[in-house]
Amino acid sequence: MTDDLDRSALRRFLLGLAQGMNASAESVDRIRDTMTDVVEAYGGRDTDFVVLPTIILVETGESDEARVAIRSATNASFRFDQIAALYELVAQARTASISPLDGIRRLNEIGAMRPRLGWLTRTFGHAVLTTGLALLLAPTWQGAIVAFGLGFGIGLLKLVRSPTLQLILPIAAAFVCAASVFLLAEVIEIGDPIRLLIAPLVTFLPGGVLTTATVELAAGQMISGAARLIYGFVQLALLAFGILAAGATVGVDSRSYEPLAPSSFLPWWVGLLGILVFALGNYLHFSAPASTFGWVLLALVVAYAGQWVGTEFIDPTIGGFVGAVAVTPVVFWIAGLRHGAPSQLTFLPAFWLLVPGAAGLVGLTEAFATDNGLADFAAALTSIMSIALGVLIGTALYRVVHHGAEEFVQFAVAVPTAPAAESPPTLWARLTAPWRRAPWRRAPWRRAPWRRAPHAGSRAARRPE
Repeated sequence: MTDDLDRSALRRFLLGLAQGMNASAESVDRIRDTMTDVVEAYGGRDTDFVVLPTIILVETGESDEARVAIRSATNASFRFDQIAALYELVAQARTASISPLDGIRRLNEIGAMRPRLGWLTRTFGHAVLTTGLALLLAPTWQGAIVAFGLGFGIGLLKLVRSPTLQLILPIAAAFVCAASVFLLAEVIEIGDPIRLLIAPLVTFLPGGVLTTATVELAAGQMISGAARLIYGFVQLALLAFGILAAGATVGVDSRSYEPLAPSSFLPWWVGLLGILVFALGNYLHFSAPASTFGWVLLALVVAYAGQWVGTEFIDPTIGGFVGAVAVTPVVFWIAGLRHGAPSQLTFLPAFWLLVPGAAGLVGLTEAFATDNGLADFAAALTSIMSIALGVLIGTALYRVVHHGAEEFVQFAVAVPTAPAAESPPTLWARLTAPWRRAPWRRAPWRRAPWRRAPHAGSRAARRPE
């Protein structure tokens, strides 16, 4: 009974860990690696699992004793404080220092965690996050002020926990932001209106989804990678539809959708200020632990520096690739430190800084609204793929340096357990074997007199059974 309880608890614990890592925007190949480590730590060698973005299956036991547990993954998304708590639990599970039942209780506590910061602080943080990205994408002071106002409004809308509103919120936010920017562009200098739109919509952009999808496809996770890729492009199409609908309502021409160069350039240090403001906004909006702010800022600086080097010295389409290659080992190095930060917590802001989703949104909007939009969309798609390839190469380099060739997987089929071999017969058994095989011992009429059937007229024959 205890063994059955332990197996059931382990199955549910594994399901909860996988679902939590899905909510942290982790790729399925890394979730599978983590679950493999956890299973080995708890001694569950007869355990197998299937991990997909929307479904998780765990099997324990062999043959007739096998039991399968299934969980449909929800669309829940963890804040940074929840991600940090989850990866602390993952670290304990890797060493089996927490029982499965206690791990399940801890998972429930993480899912029910209230934000460390209040709603007003988190809304202000979304506005600060938007302002920092606006200073990087459309560097004008007027554009930064507009981005702050739009970011504060979007932050307020995101506080409403209605499932119906969450479905239509990205389209509604794209429509409202685009209409506001197009109207304000007629009266004040805000720089490139399309790129300024990216700032308040950044938390809706599927940049991390598209990059994770490409990494999963390159890693051989075809089902998960293809599903995420389609989901990401549908999200981009919905946002582009909101922008185009706002343009049609306001009455802008096709030239408003083309990237524009700002008429005035801000000093060089504005980019560094934008990174600092962007990191502060992420810290406030996602209620990140206080100890992780410096690590997030370091990852953002490395990503921005790599992107700048690739853009200035190679080609603008290669900038994201260089930035991704540079930041990925740094992120894993931070995650491996004793007092570091989880990789997903530092990866997500770096993804948004490299803006693969922003490039796709600009290209998709131009593809529907301008004559040369298909060429722009192809260039944006190349930029997305280059960033994803940079993440993949950076991950491979880190693993090769720290793990060598031990992770190369070879095809193998497990051999079923052979039945226990019979012990050799004793000397007495060998000597009496001919007597036991004698025909008269197997004949039914060769019975001892005391075992013969009673006579029909005898008292034993008339005795009831």
